Amino acid sequence: METILAPQILTMTKILIADDHAMFADGISSILNSEENIDVVGQCLDGPSVIEYLEKHPVDILLLDVNLPGMSGIDVCKKVTAAFPATKVIAISMFNEESFVTEILNNGAKGYVLKNTGRVELLKAINIVLSGKSYFSDDVTQTIMKGLMNQRKGTSVAKKEIPKISKREKEVLELIVKEHTTQEIANKLFISLKTVESHRSNLLAKMNARNTAGLVRIAMEHNLVGN
Repeated sequence: METILAPQILTMTKILIADDHAMFADGISSILNSEENIDVVGQCLDGPSVIEYLEKHPVDILLLDVNLPGMSGIDVCKKVTAAFPATKVIAISMFNEESFVTEILNNGAKGYVLKNTGRVELLKAINIVLSGKSYFSDDVTQTIMKGLMNQRKGTSVAKKEIPKISKREKEVLELIVKEHTTQEIANKLFISLKTVESHRSNLLAKMNARNTAGLVRIAMEHNLVGN
């Protein structure tokens, strides 16, 4: 069997990992730190801490989980792209859904890889993004192409398949539809305000809704609540 070699990173590259699953972040950190010219300088478990870190420590690459507590990965990407343009963002996620991919790319991400990506592909993604190009996993590329084909066929957003939402996201959505405030949702579900906002941001991205009113409309049209 042919051995596929990972591309060599030629210059010292500082990488920050943002993921709320510490074991996953530790695993990625271990893989990358074994490379000669890569230095994983930090790990962040939530969105706000990414911004706080970058304000003090510049990095070359941010490996960013799309689904973060405190501030969604999409919002983090938008802020990083605006405030720290020298930092290139590679989204890393278990979600391969058009709404997530499109939203984070529109907010400045230079790459999107899935969490089942192996060492060789991850290093390839980093190398390509460092060169100024964009990189997407094969499955993500297929998702993007399907989205473009749907647009050409004139498929409306309302008729597109609505992605699956988690049990907690459904609970938050139901309370949003019932016009509860963020504080009321947090109290009812025994979660923090930041977690509520994170779920709200993820729902907006999944439903491709621009605001809460749009989220409520889509939820009602597709019978996503009250079942």
